[in-house]
Amino acid sequence: MTVFCEAVEYCKRSPSVSILVGFGATYAAYYILYVVRKPFIACRDDRLRKFLQRYCPAVNSKFWPTFWCFESRAQTVLRALWKKRPKFTYQHEMLTTPDGGEIKLDWFHNEENSRWEANVRPTVLLLPGLTGSSGESYILSAVHEATTAGYRTVVFNNRGMGGATLKTPRTYCASNTEDMSLVVQRIKGQFPEAPLFAAGFSLGGMILFNYLAKTGKECGILGGMVASVPWDVFESSKVLEQPINRFLYNQPLARNLCAAVRRNIELFEQHFDMDHVLQSATIREFDERFTTKMFGYQTCDDYYKESNLHYKIHHIEVPLICINAADDAFSPYHTIPLKDADDSHNVAIIVTSHGGHIGFLEGLNPFTNPTFLDKMFRQFSRAIFENGQELQSS
Repeated sequence: MTVFCEAVEYCKRSPSVSILVGFGATYAAYYILYVVRKPFIACRDDRLRKFLQRYCPAVNSKFWPTFWCFESRAQTVLRALWKKRPKFTYQHEMLTTPDGGEIKLDWFHNEENSRWEANVRPTVLLLPGLTGSSGESYILSAVHEATTAGYRTVVFNNRGMGGATLKTPRTYCASNTEDMSLVVQRIKGQFPEAPLFAAGFSLGGMILFNYLAKTGKECGILGGMVASVPWDVFESSKVLEQPINRFLYNQPLARNLCAAVRRNIELFEQHFDMDHVLQSATIREFDERFTTKMFGYQTCDDYYKESNLHYKIHHIEVPLICINAADDAFSPYHTIPLKDADDSHNVAIIVTSHGGHIGFLEGLNPFTNPTFLDKMFRQFSRAIFENGQELQSS
């Protein structure tokens, strides 16, 4: 009591200390009362919900985003720039497409793990984001989690990504799943007895979702996870045009897209006005000038409409969890189709109060701690591989 009274007297004599103490108390109260929340689960099927609650304990606990950087943009940028990246030596494979293009697959066979024979070792397929590759921190974290569990991983780098040379005047987009089908066929052809799980992040999640919606029960995948997907591209585009988001996300991604086609400009010069393409300042401008035309759409709106996910949930025929943060600028909360998930037997949407875009950082030291996304990937992939028959029998 004496120490407390002395502290009060000290604060009275030092206004700056009083201000700091007051700010700290207010910050802590706001964090506890409004930031820390249990994830919200939208899921119609009671069996899938109970499956998640039984095998994915992360959904039963409160999500404690990093105390000193829980804001959306801080979560997003910190994960992208400073998150620890586990090191792996991939085995590279160049998969030739029917049109003469190449897809770079980065394998980690995990042969040192003796839990499974090679022919039946569970395999995890990972799909990076818009301009990402097998070297992204979130991909390497997923490889680490899968490797620890004894699984094989393969990263599907989109055409021209991951250090691969573009062979034909064709790249990739959210709505086209031809390359995805080819990759699944390759994996299943090489390891026909090995069960397959897939996880996609941002654009990679959109490609995976569209593939699952198109192929239904013939997808060749036991279950999957998509993270931070933009559900309604029209609304996502609007939010990304806002000044701060335009500066932090939109323009840098547009520059990366332009840089990727600039590296292969000789392939495109006869098909596009490349000077106009390379002046794209936003993702939408790039899509209007390049992606839309490449994949045969009349307008960018036509491309975005076919890319959208929110009206395709009822086409999913395998267990799929979709993880979003309520404060993700790429996927505004009002666009997350929670009601549609409540009408689906196979899809569960899990929403955290904070987390940004592929952020989900937790703990005082987020540089080494696993993220909420890492935990969900580890727990759900293991549940599907080892207990998925509980859902299949239903």
